[in-house]
Amino acid sequence: MMMTEQYEWWRTATIYQIYPKSFCDSGAKGTGDIKGIISKLDYIKTLGVDAIWLTPVYESPMVDNGYDIADYYRINPDFGTMEDFDELLSQARQRGIRIIMDIVVNHTSTEHAWFKSALGDKNSPYRDYYIWHDPVDGAEPTNWQSKFGGNAWALDEPTNQYYLHLFAKEQADLNWENPKVRQEVKDVISFWAEKGVDGFRLDVINLISKQQDFLNDDVGDGRRFYTDGPRVHEYLQEISEAVFQKYGSVTVGEMSSTTLEHCQQYSAHDGKELSMVFNFHHLKADYKNGDKWTKAPFDFLQLKSIFNHWQQGLHANGWGALFWCNHDQPRVVSRLGNDEEYRELSAKMLATSIHMMQGTPYVYQGEEIGMTNPKYSSIDQYRDVESTNMYNIMVNEQGVSEQEMLAILAQKSRDNSRTPMQWDASPHAGFTQGTPWLEVASNYASLNAEQAIEAPDSVFHYYRKLIRLRKEVDVITTGDYTDLMPEHSQLFCYKRQSENQTLVCINNYYGESVTCEIPAEIKMAEGDYILGNYAGLLEPECAQKPAQTLTLRPYECRVVFIDHSM
Repeated sequence: MMMTEQYEWWRTATIYQIYPKSFCDSGAKGTGDIKGIISKLDYIKTLGVDAIWLTPVYESPMVDNGYDIADYYRINPDFGTMEDFDELLSQARQRGIRIIMDIVVNHTSTEHAWFKSALGDKNSPYRDYYIWHDPVDGAEPTNWQSKFGGNAWALDEPTNQYYLHLFAKEQADLNWENPKVRQEVKDVISFWAEKGVDGFRLDVINLISKQQDFLNDDVGDGRRFYTDGPRVHEYLQEISEAVFQKYGSVTVGEMSSTTLEHCQQYSAHDGKELSMVFNFHHLKADYKNGDKWTKAPFDFLQLKSIFNHWQQGLHANGWGALFWCNHDQPRVVSRLGNDEEYRELSAKMLATSIHMMQGTPYVYQGEEIGMTNPKYSSIDQYRDVESTNMYNIMVNEQGVSEQEMLAILAQKSRDNSRTPMQWDASPHAGFTQGTPWLEVASNYASLNAEQAIEAPDSVFHYYRKLIRLRKEVDVITTGDYTDLMPEHSQLFCYKRQSENQTLVCINNYYGESVTCEIPAEIKMAEGDYILGNYAGLLEPECAQKPAQTLTLRPYECRVVFIDHSM
């Protein structure tokens, strides 16, 4: 059974990502839980999204905040019980909200029973569930680097063999060459699909196939030997046929350092692999010389060029996820906007510029109210293993000053997005009755969900409009994409075109006004404004008609719709 229209609800959908640890604590633990999520389902329903993507809630030692799974069949007691999860499924379904679960099958926790059996025992039936190699010249088998810093191999001293960990040493990579591993993965996903889970977000799924000769990388960190690896499409087709197609599951693959050509195949319309893909190239526009751990402004022309490449490349060939924020990325209003004087305007503009593209938008908790980076000033405030590892490496080994590294972390750390959700102006932003696991951003008294709901022109209500428009205006889903001003240093202006409809999305990415001329072939006077982030543009008493020459104010956005069938 291939994907058919009844399973393609996700093409006009918007999905809300919840990072449970930071969403809502139902008590005083200081960490969020499933009951806390249930208590906020009406809020999520009001926002208007179609589904929740839930980051991992499985049993885990939480070295990487749940992406180190110790038992795929159990709920982490920190988050609640399986009964709580079943109640979440039931309550969400009653509100017409689907549930997408995060699944991590590139690696497991070293606390998983499979790995504990394999450790120290070459004869364990689970030894071949992981990737082991003998030392080379008394050291690690290759020079591959962990994504979290340091070499990607760790020694099992009793057997004098190394196991591969592309992430933390507590996250051992699974050996997908072993058919028993692939069957275990099918069994796990089937278990949750049988429960009624509507789909799966597959963590770093394009890393599951490693080149088997395990060579040193003389030009990089090893990723070219395992990214979009030799058997990855074969493996995904096998899992898809056995599970995803059987249950009609929507699937989104997180793709690390991937290419457009591979993503066209991962998300092809025949549904043989995945529904859609996450790629991160646009979020490297502020990586100076490709290095994340630098403090740098974003390259605006590069950002637009990347969007153009992916929008045109996936149109009619595949399907992408649209996003600025997630649990691994800083808050976009701090990253690309202005999180002080123009916070609301820039948050709305950034949302518009991505929601009007083709794909499925993902909204990360707090993004819909314009939450900002917390601007931490001490390393003691950080909890993220990647951030603390890089701090130690760069300060203690590379000689970077503490002040410089803290400035880098304030811009790039994953903890920027993991601060507790700001619900109201009560202590700890209403997130917990206890002490939060990570400090709440200091601006919560004036920036919170309660205030956003009450203010009719808030970022929250603007997101509601974006979510509605995707279902009402067909060209947003079906139209092709043309960047109208690829070399403009201030404006991101693109056209979406279908047979009978044209949509023009104009966005000023900076704090200065700018005048522009829309290409003459687009008859702006034939259209109407359907969205804008400045007051007055759409109100009947002062509504404007679109013109060919426009002046956009700081961080202003405007969306023009032309219906050619009228």
